[in-house]
Amino acid sequence: MTITGKRYVDYSSFIKQTFGERVQKISVDVGFSCPNRDGSKGYGGCTYCNNDSFNPDYCTPQKSIQQQLEEGIDFFQKKRNIKHFLAYFQAYTNTYSTISSLQKMYEEALRVPGVVGLVIGTRPDCISQEIIDYLETLSKVHFVSLEFGVESTLNKTLLSVNRCHTFEETIAAYELCKDKGFHLGAHLILGLPGEDREELMGHAATISKLPIDTLKLHHLQIVKNSVMGVQYRRDPERFALFKMEDYLAFITEFITYLRPSIIIERFISEAPKDLLVAPKWGLKNYEMVALIDQKLAEKNLWQGKNYHPPKNIT
Repeated sequence: MTITGKRYVDYSSFIKQTFGERVQKISVDVGFSCPNRDGSKGYGGCTYCNNDSFNPDYCTPQKSIQQQLEEGIDFFQKKRNIKHFLAYFQAYTNTYSTISSLQKMYEEALRVPGVVGLVIGTRPDCISQEIIDYLETLSKVHFVSLEFGVESTLNKTLLSVNRCHTFEETIAAYELCKDKGFHLGAHLILGLPGEDREELMGHAATISKLPIDTLKLHHLQIVKNSVMGVQYRRDPERFALFKMEDYLAFITEFITYLRPSIIIERFISEAPKDLLVAPKWGLKNYEMVALIDQKLAEKNLWQGKNYHPPKNIT
């Protein structure tokens, strides 16, 4: 049991303990691409991907970084009394550019009044020592979080969804970035095609070996204008999509195998109704979290209950 009363380490409590108040992420889209979209590694992108499924309306690369952040800040200040914000470079691969252009973009964001740090989403194969050194310097003054899309710890799955990188590359990226002063995050999709329950549960122990601070989890969703959207329409039996009740049972057991110190940022994320094909649970995030809290208490489970530290730690 954590000091917040949760049976897991939750992200909102981490943010409040770090900043002394609530801090809101503001998404920014600057028009990045990905190496599995532009031909440097492949075409078509990840088969599950449609970035419109998580970009808010104010977030469009036709607007400057400053304008996107100011509109997002205005939206959240009207909705809630929030004073400080994190610029969230979210869409596609946000280190996939030259170091000089990245510096200009990140520093434009940090100049916006109220912005106290950066959250940068990227791929494990799109990081360099030059970028790491720069982020290390930034982190001495600002909060910096670097999130890698891990998605799966199995190479067979990464291949099938056209990630165009291996899990070994993921491990190598985290090794380069650890102990540099900035936070490290991971994103994992649960329920990708071809993974059985044992393999899905095994992700918890494997990802716990990575030097991550935070973890985002969500179930596989089929969204419009994605390759999987076409695959699902042609052969829905290929996908063993979670029903809400099954996911609730699965995720409450899954976190028992996670390293107890990992901050869980998210359990689910539901795509907008106009883009979501399946599964359609009809629950808000906070409603699902309440059900997870209830189920954990009922089953007397908690994060790390079944966690076993690696015997050989280097």
